[in-house]
Amino acid sequence: MEAVTMQIAQLLNSTLSPDGAVVGSSTEALDRLSSHPDFSFSLIDLSIRGENQGLRIAAATYLKNFARRNLDGEQSSSKIGVQFRNRLVQALLQAEPVVLKVLVESFRVVITNEFVKENSWPELVPELQSVIQHSNLSSEGSNSQWNTVNALTVLQAIIRPFQYFLNPSDPKESVPPQLELIAKEILVPILATSRHMVSKILSVPIGAETEVERSLLIVCKCIYLAVRSYMPSPLVPMLPSFCLDLFGIMDSLSFKILNSENALLRLKTAKRIFFIFSSLVTRHRKHIDKLMPNIINCAYKVVTQSPNISKLDFLSERIISLAFDVISRVLETGQGWRIVSPHFSVLLDSAIFPALSMNQKDINEWEEDPDEYIRKNLPSDLDEISGWKEDLFTARKSAINLLGVISISKGPPMTASSNGSATSMKRKKGDRNRGKLQRRCIGELLVLPYLSKFPVPTGVSEDDTSKILTDYYGVLMAYGGLQDFLGEQNPTLTAALIKSRVLPLYSSPSCSPYLIATANWVLGELVSCLPEEMNADVYSSLLKAFVIPDFGDISCYPVRVSAAGAVAELLENDYLPPEWLPLLQAVVNRTDCDDDNESSVGFQLLSTVVEAGGENVAIHIPSIVSAFVGTISKHIPPIPEPWPQVVDRGFSALAVMAKTLENCMLEEVEDNELCEKWGTSRATTARAYSILLQQAWLPSAQQVGDNSTILPHHSCLDDASTLLLTVMRSVSESSAVAELKVTELLIVWSEMIAEWNAWEEVEDLSMFKCIRELVNLQRRCDIKYFFVGKMPSPPAPPVPQRSIIEGVGAFVSEAMSQYPSAIWRACTCVHAVLNVPRFSFETEGVKQSLVIAFTGASFSQFKKVRSKPSALWKPLLLAISSCYMCYPDMVEKVLEKEEHGFMVWGTALGSISKNSFEPALSGESEIKLAVITLVKVIERQLEARGGLNSQLTQDCFISLMELAIRFKEFQREQNEDDDPEDDDNDEDEETDDDDDDDEESEDDEHEETEEEFLDRYAKEAAALEDGLLVEEGDADVEDQELELGALNEVDEDRAVFLLIERCNQTLIIGNFLPSELVTGFLNAYPECSPFFR
Repeated sequence: MEAVTMQIAQLLNSTLSPDGAVVGSSTEALDRLSSHPDFSFSLIDLSIRGENQGLRIAAATYLKNFARRNLDGEQSSSKIGVQFRNRLVQALLQAEPVVLKVLVESFRVVITNEFVKENSWPELVPELQSVIQHSNLSSEGSNSQWNTVNALTVLQAIIRPFQYFLNPSDPKESVPPQLELIAKEILVPILATSRHMVSKILSVPIGAETEVERSLLIVCKCIYLAVRSYMPSPLVPMLPSFCLDLFGIMDSLSFKILNSENALLRLKTAKRIFFIFSSLVTRHRKHIDKLMPNIINCAYKVVTQSPNISKLDFLSERIISLAFDVISRVLETGQGWRIVSPHFSVLLDSAIFPALSMNQKDINEWEEDPDEYIRKNLPSDLDEISGWKEDLFTARKSAINLLGVISISKGPPMTASSNGSATSMKRKKGDRNRGKLQRRCIGELLVLPYLSKFPVPTGVSEDDTSKILTDYYGVLMAYGGLQDFLGEQNPTLTAALIKSRVLPLYSSPSCSPYLIATANWVLGELVSCLPEEMNADVYSSLLKAFVIPDFGDISCYPVRVSAAGAVAELLENDYLPPEWLPLLQAVVNRTDCDDDNESSVGFQLLSTVVEAGGENVAIHIPSIVSAFVGTISKHIPPIPEPWPQVVDRGFSALAVMAKTLENCMLEEVEDNELCEKWGTSRATTARAYSILLQQAWLPSAQQVGDNSTILPHHSCLDDASTLLLTVMRSVSESSAVAELKVTELLIVWSEMIAEWNAWEEVEDLSMFKCIRELVNLQRRCDIKYFFVGKMPSPPAPPVPQRSIIEGVGAFVSEAMSQYPSAIWRACTCVHAVLNVPRFSFETEGVKQSLVIAFTGASFSQFKKVRSKPSALWKPLLLAISSCYMCYPDMVEKVLEKEEHGFMVWGTALGSISKNSFEPALSGESEIKLAVITLVKVIERQLEARGGLNSQLTQDCFISLMELAIRFKEFQREQNEDDDPEDDDNDEDEETDDDDDDDEESEDDEHEETEEEFLDRYAKEAAALEDGLLVEEGDADVEDQELELGALNEVDEDRAVFLLIERCNQTLIIGNFLPSELVTGFLNAYPECSPFFR
């Protein structure tokens, strides 16, 4: 082992070389050595005893990657030996801090498999308890070999997997026994000594007991992880005393001592303490009810530091943010509201409003990093005000959220009374609802009156740092947080507030851009609360802000960005401008500027404008599309590399344009004149899209010396596919194929999708739509290189490159194999690719290759889900059915590579054909394909076995008869003419019912309890595990008819008749058909009666 260790040490040192070739060869040598049985042990030894820190870190890092690659996943426990895991723990207890941080990542992989999943490490907890008990801080005065910080770090790694529910599909999941054991044997003894640790820390100046403070921080992390989801029973009696210790730490917190390691530890501990309080209030309030006043007092002391935010670092501000969040969570409880509500005024004046007001840090950030300023101060993620929100991160966002929570809370019951006497609280039985209406919100009683005392700036003499401006900045921020409160009020209240307190800023001759940007954000947040008659004034003000120039040296980029966001909110709230062209022209001008970020924002707004405007905007698309294409072209990099954001958003906006035009054409399909107009528009946009795609794809897809192809980067491939889809749909004759360079674009596109591997990160719906359109285009225009690829130029070997359909086939096969969420879409394409194109005798080899690939991929994925019937059975089995109808011999060979593979598929196909299967075969094409496939299966079984004597054949025959009956019923239903008057009456009745339901829902609002919340998420988790949840894109695919091509010409009734005729003697003698099935079949097919006598 020593020789191996030395060799590994040399290679690891080589990986630190600045020479890339040396690093590469050393990495390859390490990979070859990784199969040696002592490899992992050598890495552990080197991480502790390496000759220098660089080597030790390199060994720990390689061990981390080795563990993730070889030990993470199913059946990994057999790879983790007892000796390895014990040696790893020993190393963790001895490692220096910088190595420990890396080494613990390897340990997490082992813990997840050995301790959490398998529960096969019974000695771990007692041995770790002993180590902690005898570590250096626990056994003072003795020279312990164990470091307390290291031991606690190991404990933290062990608890980490339990921070989330292990079985989310169980709404009443009990605490895992491993966590109960950890709490009992380790956490409880630690908490028993926490008072001593805290006293030791508080008795000396900050930093004098650094190791003790670091230990307390890790203990707090462990407790937080332990109670984030579960509540181990041994911890319950310890919580009160432990929280009192934490209050002591919080009382010692100071934001004046910054920029030192010692102060940083205290701040990190305070941050973790607030995490603990949040979890206790949210998940385990019954255990800490008596501590609620202390928690509130602790948080209040911190939030009152908000006036000093401009002087604080990020971590200090994060702690203030968490303190606001704790108060928000407390306010969601009845007891917490009763404690806090008497202090609302003080809280608003001394903590919330100072956090909202503008400070010097805001001005600096506006100038130095405007995008960060927008993210932090003009947030678009405050969609719902709630005490349970997490990760707001900045004190301002958390203060806005808390203000919103306070505003929507109800004040004491009040009734309208002329004398105001106490007797007015008594009410008659019929006055119950009227009494409820008199319970006014705190927003009306306190918040709005408080904000109204700050005057609107005139914008004449104040500079940007004057108190009147900084205060009014806070007022606007506050208004933005009142969305939920104002949404419950009469819209006239919001209208009056906007008219008197916000819109005047836009007419001020020299109003501060800081206020205008914030006002834009406020209008965007409150559009849903405005009466319709105000929308025009708001839109006019926002459009004015969207085109505002810079104020001298002050950039107005945040003003324009916030205006764009607010305009988008207004449009999404169903406001339709009287004229769309001025807005579109403003967007054109804004996208065509030197600032990539600003262009990007313009394209983002363009997408919203086109989606909201629909046909009103579509009529302008042909006249503006070239301008947008030209702007995007300027930003496309000349070499294959990831595209910048402006190009991404530009392609996205063009894709929305393409979809909008297509929708307009579909809506006007019966009006020839309008349909022709939209067809002309599509042709215009298709030419522009083709020019853009040529620039984006063709220069990169160039042939180099070795005849290999340099493909363009896969950026925006789904949106680009939408543009390509428009180009293909605009082609009606072969001349257009050449004019738009369709063939060249398709060659590159098919190569790119064949290499596609970003299944989890990027949408792919348009790629699949392109495939279905592509096969139809090939039938119309006979695309060159569709079946057989281009032959490379000499001196390359005369082997054709991958054809277009082969690239498509590779993409579809990979989708079925690698990405379960794309199975529906991929299987739909299987039918189109095999059945629609006209394969010639010369191209049969290509079709056979596709059938083999599709069958293998479909059956491989089916094996993964066959243990339990699910929604994925149907697309996978029907995809194999299309393959089977092409080449049954070939498909049987592929299936039989697995033991009894053909029988497995045939039996499953019979199962989904039965009436009892869910989801049942529904569309006409699905039923037809299953019928003719079952006929083919039975016929081939008859030829092979000479009769209906196999279980597979009999099962398939029963399923065929059931399906044939259902097909007849389906055809009969399709042929029946519905009475249109009855339909209208039904619609009216449904509308009336809907109205009634709406009224009832308003009266019977129901707030979800924690039990209902857990139950709902448990059901969703279970459905996800069973593969029953269908993605949004697949829901549309489910309703589409399959592309059967030539199979549509097959007469399924005659096929069934001939099969029954062939088997009539066997059917009479076999007696395996249920009598009720025969009766139903003969009712549907009376012509088959002679064969059953």
